[in-house]
Amino acid sequence: MEYLKGLVCRECGETYDLAPLHVCDLCLGPLEVAYDYAALRRDISREEIERGPQTVWRYRKLLPAGDRPVVDIQTGCTPLLRADNLGRLLGLRNLYVKNDTVNPTFSFKDRPVTVAATMARAFGFTTLACSSTGNLAAAVAAHAAKAQMACVVFIPAGLEPSKVTNIRVYGPSLVALRGNYDDVNRLCAEIADRYGWAFANINLRPYYAEGSKTLAFEVAEQLGWRTPDTVVVPTASGAMFTKIARGFEELVEVGLIPAGRPRMGLAQAAGCSPIVTAHEANTMSIRPVKPSTIAKSLAIGNPADGYYCLKTIRETNGLAGSVTDDEIVDGMQLLARTEGIFAETAGGVSIGVLKKMAEAGVLDPDETIVVYVTGNGLKTPEAVSDVLEAPITIDASMEAFESSLHPRPEPEPALP
Repeated sequence: MEYLKGLVCRECGETYDLAPLHVCDLCLGPLEVAYDYAALRRDISREEIERGPQTVWRYRKLLPAGDRPVVDIQTGCTPLLRADNLGRLLGLRNLYVKNDTVNPTFSFKDRPVTVAATMARAFGFTTLACSSTGNLAAAVAAHAAKAQMACVVFIPAGLEPSKVTNIRVYGPSLVALRGNYDDVNRLCAEIADRYGWAFANINLRPYYAEGSKTLAFEVAEQLGWRTPDTVVVPTASGAMFTKIARGFEELVEVGLIPAGRPRMGLAQAAGCSPIVTAHEANTMSIRPVKPSTIAKSLAIGNPADGYYCLKTIRETNGLAGSVTDDEIVDGMQLLARTEGIFAETAGGVSIGVLKKMAEAGVLDPDETIVVYVTGNGLKTPEAVSDVLEAPITIDASMEAFESSLHPRPEPEPALP
């Protein structure tokens, strides 16, 4: 624990010991984990990280667990794919996709939850809980199962059936509430106070948020220990967006990569885009909205980190954009047909916004661009199933097969 200094308020700078706290007693600002970067710079090295496990825990010194036993289901070290086909179509010569669809519960949420579950157990909690739009609930339920903790997860009623199954299989107590995510989160804040459960994204939020930094750590390492020029990140609450930015900054602070910051590009669904709306209005004030989008994993109308997202965009000369539901579906198909990655609706948001940015000419064709794809398409198959080409059904005969080909391809030459 020598690298951890405690918790610090992002607004007034008040400090606290490590504890299950998330709000400053003095100003009600959000708390975050503070590190001793001078000590880290002395003790950390690329070689040590590269020798570490093929999980997020290779970056243990930059996470709040210290030497405590971790709750680990082998999260992280997901592929960074050079997207030549998609890049050629968009006129981008150095485009990469960070493919987080292949994490254990099929979304990036395993990253923050492995940290939150570890700290929950370290603080002596016996029940792990969360409010969720689907992906977080699955990650919390899986990690609770691994840790053999009781688990209660809360979701809005009416989520995609595949996501609900993905949650239920781990055996949590699943509560679906009538209302949107913001309604769910308000109730969960009251429950956390009354029952003393470990809510990953409420009383453990400072630790939970730290896990998303690994999306920056891995990209920098996979690029040969350097920072990309621009990243595009699908955004709901804003915690992942701000922590990816912070992750790159930390690598510079501890001497693992040269100085430099990527332009932070923020992507939202048009039906729930309060951060993009504020950015386009050149204001730092977020006006909450009622979500109406097929990208339910991004349907948070009152984003907790919205102000900090806007601040990050300004500080990095960043970008922000949104896409309609139709453009989300188009983005899902475009990624699948060019790079062989089936992403959920949030991935369609990332790709759709990337496409619009490329078409608007705000991206340098030669810069290194990383677009984050954070969830698996099998979680939201309903979004594209009705627009995909139907299968051809034929009798099991060569005649039926050949008569179904229009036009009939030329036969392959016989092998010698």
